[in-house]
Amino acid sequence: VQLQASGGGLVQAGGSLRLSCAASGSFFDIHGMGWYRQAPGKQRELVASITSGDTTNYADSVKGRFTISGDNAKNTVYLQMNNLKPEDTAVYYCNAEIERSRWSGPRPYWGQGTLVTVSS
Repeated sequence: VQLQASGGGLVQAGGSLRLSCAASGSFFDIHGMGWYRQAPGKQRELVASITSGDTTNYADSVKGRFTISGDNAKNTVYLQMNNLKPEDTAVYYCNAEIERSRWSGPRPYWGQGTLVTVSS
């Protein structure tokens, strides 16, 4: 199983970016996907998550600015980030709870990370 993230880059404060993450490989089911971020010198934190039933959860710091969505047919999750702030600068990691087989139970998988830099 692989998670391939894309869409990071450099943007000015107030701008927008859209991150994408696609799961590929052999697996039985995806229980949920999400985005985490890690800024220099800080711990990795949850940004947003979405379940297979489209229930979403957001960190307080991004509510009203970021939107997470999923495409179950494409095994892909998106993070639309609007009104970006310098404090959003971080490496963003895609996460997915994936069940390899119907007998294995879900376990977490991580993408390679994509850098988002917001200049003031």
